[in-house]
Amino acid sequence: MKIGLYFGSFNPIHHGHLIIAKHCLNFTDLQQIWLVLSPQNPFKNPASLLGEYDRLHIINKAIDGELNIKVTDVEFKLPRPSFTIDTLQYLEERYPENNFTIVMGSDSLQNINKWKNSDILLKRYPLYVYNRKDFPINKDLQADIIILDAPLIEISSSYIRQLIKLNKSIKYLVPDSICSEIENTKFYKS
Repeated sequence: MKIGLYFGSFNPIHHGHLIIAKHCLNFTDLQQIWLVLSPQNPFKNPASLLGEYDRLHIINKAIDGELNIKVTDVEFKLPRPSFTIDTLQYLEERYPENNFTIVMGSDSLQNINKWKNSDILLKRYPLYVYNRKDFPINKDLQADIIILDAPLIEISSSYIRQLIKLNKSIKYLVPDSICSEIENTKFYKS
């Protein structure tokens, strides 16, 4: 099976993430999208993250009923911080019957040379890249890059967290199921 791995902190997951995942399923040869929840991204401050199991719970609520979008906590079991190449190698060993690709935004692609073993990533794994405003795709990289013309919503998890702290509504930015969950649990308030 051909699986697209969409890595992220998903802090919290929002409609923009879900639209990208669904677009990949609708318009590429990917058969499943796995949301790879990163407990600790090496480029982000861990203090700003909601607990990993709380984020996992929220993602599961957001994708409830989806047949081809899954969430994986594989990086919970791996050394921290999480490095994409280590996760890919672990998944290939565990699921040798699958072919893994990476789904990412053009903003991440611009920083890929800072990633651990980026040369191996670029050589071994196809990259499904969606355009992000102000981040042109570098087509000169020696990589198998598939450009996605996905619809983008200019929202971010940090914007959603800011709204929560200001006691503003996040309705329509996140799925209804997690909007009420976040409000009821007081996630992101402190």
